[in-house]
Amino acid sequence: MVASSSIYFQKAMAQHKGRANNDQPIAAAVNPSSAHGPAHESASYRERVYEIVRRIPLGRVMTYGQIAEILGEGYTPRTIGYVMHAADEGVPWQRVINAQGGCSTGRVVLPPDKQRRLLEAEGIRFDARGRCDLSQYRWTPLEAEEASGQQKRDEAQISLFTDA
Repeated sequence: MVASSSIYFQKAMAQHKGRANNDQPIAAAVNPSSAHGPAHESASYRERVYEIVRRIPLGRVMTYGQIAEILGEGYTPRTIGYVMHAADEGVPWQRVINAQGGCSTGRVVLPPDKQRRLLEAEGIRFDARGRCDLSQYRWTPLEAEEASGQQKRDEAQISLFTDA
């Protein structure tokens, strides 16, 4: 997905006076959904965010900025927040927090401490300032890939104690 954004960007930059082949502004060429309104309102834009969020394990969190960085061009921490605010029941929205390790939903979710209570129920602890320790609870998709690779290596290893 990131590669396709890069292609759009390269095409846009190659055009004279910042216009793409179809005479759309560069922003529309980089992210085609922006031609018809804010990108974060498109279903495919939101689904890319939700795909990552659904992978966050119980008791772990990611930050808005972390998700924006993974998704690349056209994603910002703020737009990730907008997308998370619109998440349905199948998306563990509570596992996305701010860069300081705190909840940022106090003004948009009733009751204001709902996100924190959901995370505490998953085993995440918060300090007196309402922040969790990101060095302990932050999750990255790379962790999942490494764990999957280790499991495959373990399964492939021949045991000395079996008839193989």
